[in-house]
Amino acid sequence: MSKQTEETEMSSLTEEIQILKKEKQAMILAHYYVPDEVQEIADVTGDSFYLSKVAKEADAKILVFAGVSFMGESAKILNPEKKVLLPDPAADCAMAHMADVEKIRAMRNRYPDLAVVCYINSTAKLKQYADVCVTSANAVKVVKALPNKHIYFIPDQHLGSFVAAQVPEKEVILGDGYCPVHHQITAEEVRQAQKVHPEASVFVHPECPKEVTELADYVGSTSGIIRAVAEDEAKTCLIGTELGVLYELKKQNPEKEFYPLQAEQCCYDMKKVTLKKVRDCLRDETNEVYVDREVSEKANRAMELMLQLAK
Repeated sequence: MSKQTEETEMSSLTEEIQILKKEKQAMILAHYYVPDEVQEIADVTGDSFYLSKVAKEADAKILVFAGVSFMGESAKILNPEKKVLLPDPAADCAMAHMADVEKIRAMRNRYPDLAVVCYINSTAKLKQYADVCVTSANAVKVVKALPNKHIYFIPDQHLGSFVAAQVPEKEVILGDGYCPVHHQITAEEVRQAQKVHPEASVFVHPECPKEVTELADYVGSTSGIIRAVAEDEAKTCLIGTELGVLYELKKQNPEKEFYPLQAEQCCYDMKKVTLKKVRDCLRDETNEVYVDREVSEKANRAMELMLQLAK
């Protein structure tokens, strides 16, 4: 397909999506990691925390969640009365499954005052066993607000470690999950990038290993990175998170140069979300998200508490 033909097709899809949104009273929520053209047509783009709040407050009959499956589940849990659609239900998150229910039960038996804190990057099945959910943007604030001394943080070991360092008064027991994209970024890659760009500031996600975050000028959620880059005086920025965020970074900071710490910082599941799939699921109202009522009610308690404590 020629570039001109591709651009014509995208323009046609974009126009059709805009018409369908009005007809169906739909809203498109897109995570920063999906392809640029999908972010461009979204009503709202954001990280997990922001999109969770928007999903809760959205005045729409249909929510199209341009992201991975746990995000669609979260939107449905917070909005059981709304129709939630996923452009590609096969777009998944490996880390969302990286916690064991039996281990959660064992931890509760071991620590009577335990609070199970579950990263929003998790399945509805896991969320139902949590006391509270968190995102990378609010995890420290939420954990600090909990009265419990012992915290079992699942599933991401790296975000858990980052939180533990910020809340030394708590005893944080870490899960052993991880994001495959952030987990593979190394401290050596940071040092090499700093040698090539000594004038640059380094911005990384707390899902990166501790030895990486210790070398960064800023550690925070995707939306936090976007804000920090805009406020930083550096004209060259080294970015340690999924490549999709570069779309928003370049749009907001056209005068700055951006370099990923690693060429492989790509979540291929997020990239499964295409304009055509957005159009198809909205037109046909397919790939609707369903969450078992009992699971949804239990998970909703943990998510609602997150929204309360993170205010």
